[in-house]
Amino acid sequence: MPRYSHHSRTRRRNRGRFGPLFKLLCVAAVMVALTVGATVFFRVEAVTVSGNQRYTREEIIAASGIELGDNLYSLNKIRIDQNIRATLPYIGDLTINRSLPSTIVITVTEWEAVAQVAVPDPERVAALQRELVEQEGEDAPALVTAQEPWLISVGGKLLEPAAPDSGGITVTGLTPLAPQAGSFLQVPEGEAAQLEALTALLKALGEEGIQSQVSAIRLESTYLVVRYAGRFDVKMELNADFRYDVRLMQSIRREMEGKDGEGAAGAMDLTRSPAVYSPAQEQQTAP
Repeated sequence: MPRYSHHSRTRRRNRGRFGPLFKLLCVAAVMVALTVGATVFFRVEAVTVSGNQRYTREEIIAASGIELGDNLYSLNKIRIDQNIRATLPYIGDLTINRSLPSTIVITVTEWEAVAQVAVPDPERVAALQRELVEQEGEDAPALVTAQEPWLISVGGKLLEPAAPDSGGITVTGLTPLAPQAGSFLQVPEGEAAQLEALTALLKALGEEGIQSQVSAIRLESTYLVVRYAGRFDVKMELNADFRYDVRLMQSIRREMEGKDGEGAAGAMDLTRSPAVYSPAQEQQTAP
């Protein structure tokens, strides 16, 4: 029967005792080697930009904060995204990817200015200020509202103050609060329904490709009025199904132009069921 020495038994015990520790050290050594390798070898040597039209490649790279020689894997993509959006307000969708061994790929989609929000009515601002004072007392802060028209995207992002020759749909009936390029349009709590209706309507108009045919949107407390094709005033509920209403508006226009010619003009009341159309000579002064 074979005999085992005391020393051989000790060696086996030692191997069993230190085996897991040895494996752990090996894994740690591999991780350190990989980290050091990534730090030493994976450096940014190029940044590519695609999808840009308004902004140049150089403007986008400068806004990103990326510099040649930066470590490819230590770059914070969330921070880069925030830097670009904060500096360049027309940037919409944005993706940032690593392309080994040494390239950062930035792909952007830029917003278009589809509307301009008019300066709020001074009487409305004064009324809101009085309400704030009633709620918070005489020490209530003064409301900071827009002092000039602001261009917005279809999603309600503030792009920049509107120049006198800026196009886009003129929007009235909102009180923009503390407007800042790159942020989203903010309004008093009492105008939340109007803002939601506006963005939903702009989206529906864009889906139908007729944003350019609408010159103005007037927002009221329970409804809105669209100036369409320069000849039609279209009344809609604030909580309407705007995809349906926009298609109905186009259908009524085609029907009236087929009946009265290309110069047909009038008012459409889509808040009623069925919708009511009034030719121009029968319109009231205001809906």
